[in-house]
Amino acid sequence: MASQHTDLTGIPRTEIPACLAQPARPACILLDTDMGNDVDDALALGLLHALENRGACRLLAVTLTNPEPRAGAYVAAVNAFYGRGEIPVGISPGAPFVRPSAFLKMVDLRDAAGRPLFPNTFDAAGAPHSVELMRRTLAAAPGNSVVIAQIGFSTNTAALLDSPPDAISPLSGRELIEKKVRFLSIMSGAFSTVQSNNHWLEFNIVYDMPSARRLVAGWPTPVVWSGAEVGEVVPFPAHAVDEDFSYAAHHPLRESYQLFRPTPHERPTWDLTTVLYAVYPDRGYFDLSVQGTVEIMDDGFSRFHPGKGARDRYLIISKKQAGCLRGLFAGLVTEPPKPMPGAQAALPARRRPGAAIPADNLN
Repeated sequence: MASQHTDLTGIPRTEIPACLAQPARPACILLDTDMGNDVDDALALGLLHALENRGACRLLAVTLTNPEPRAGAYVAAVNAFYGRGEIPVGISPGAPFVRPSAFLKMVDLRDAAGRPLFPNTFDAAGAPHSVELMRRTLAAAPGNSVVIAQIGFSTNTAALLDSPPDAISPLSGRELIEKKVRFLSIMSGAFSTVQSNNHWLEFNIVYDMPSARRLVAGWPTPVVWSGAEVGEVVPFPAHAVDEDFSYAAHHPLRESYQLFRPTPHERPTWDLTTVLYAVYPDRGYFDLSVQGTVEIMDDGFSRFHPGKGARDRYLIISKKQAGCLRGLFAGLVTEPPKPMPGAQAALPARRRPGAAIPADNLN
C-alpha cells in the first residue's frame, strides 16, 4: 500500500503506486498534442527525442488536436531533424481552432538558395486521421505497454474512447485502451489552486469542454493530471534558448521559441512536465496527490474530489523539485540529435499508416 504524507501546504500526497511504476525501459509513448497553440508543445517533442536518445522511451506516433494544416508538417520536420522522420503523424481537421500559430511558420523558412531550412515529407492529403492512427498504434502494441501523453485538448482521446470496432481491430476504443494503455498522463486542469479558492479555467479544458467531460466520464485506466500550476513554476530558461542550441546554425526549437515569443521571455513548461512523468513516473521528479475523481464544472473549472480507490491523481511539485526540473529541461531539450539505429530493436516497430497489424496483437 502506498504511504501517505502531507506537505507544508496541507495537501495530502502519496508515493508512486505500483500500477504506475515503470516495469521496464523504454516506455512506449503516444503523444497527443495541439501543436501550434503554445511553444511548450514543441519543447515537449524535443524532450521526447532526447529521452529516446537515452533509451528511456520510444515515440510510437504523434496525433494532433490543432487543425491548422501546417501542424502536421511542423511535427514531421522536427522529427526529421532528430533523425526520426518515420514517426507517423495523425491529423484532426475537425478539432477546435484557436488562433493562427506564431511558430508553425517555421516550416516555411528558406535558406539563401530557397531550400527549406527544415525539410520534411509530410503529406497532409495522405495523412491518417488521429483516431485511426491511435487505434492502429494501440492494436500493434503489446498489452499494457503504451503511455498516452496528452498535452492538448481531449478531442482525440475522447473520440478514441468512443470509437467502435473496425478493420483495424475488433476491439472498441474503450477495450483497446483497457488492454493496451498503462496510464494516461495529461496536461489539463488546475488543482492545487483549489486550496486557496483560486478559480483557474485551464486552456486545454475550456477550448473543448465536451471532450474533456467525455474523457473524465469514461476513461478506463489510471489518469495522472499535470495541472497548470505545475508547469507554471518551472519556466524554461531563456539562456538555454539563446546559447545552448548553438551546435546548429538553424535549430527548429530555437526558431520556434523566438517566433512564438522572443527571449528574454521564459515560457512555462506545462507540457514538458506531462511528458516527463509519462516516461519517468518513478524518479521522484514530482509528488502525487491521493486518489480521487476529477469533475469538470459548468464553466470549465476542474474540481478534485479525494476518494480511496478512484482513478485520478494529480502532480504536486515543491520548490526544490521545480528548481531541479528547470535545469533538467534545459539540458535535455537542447541536447544535440543523436539517434542510435538498432538500439531498440526489441520494441514494436512504428507502424506506417495502412501497415498490417500482426495477428497476435489483434485482440
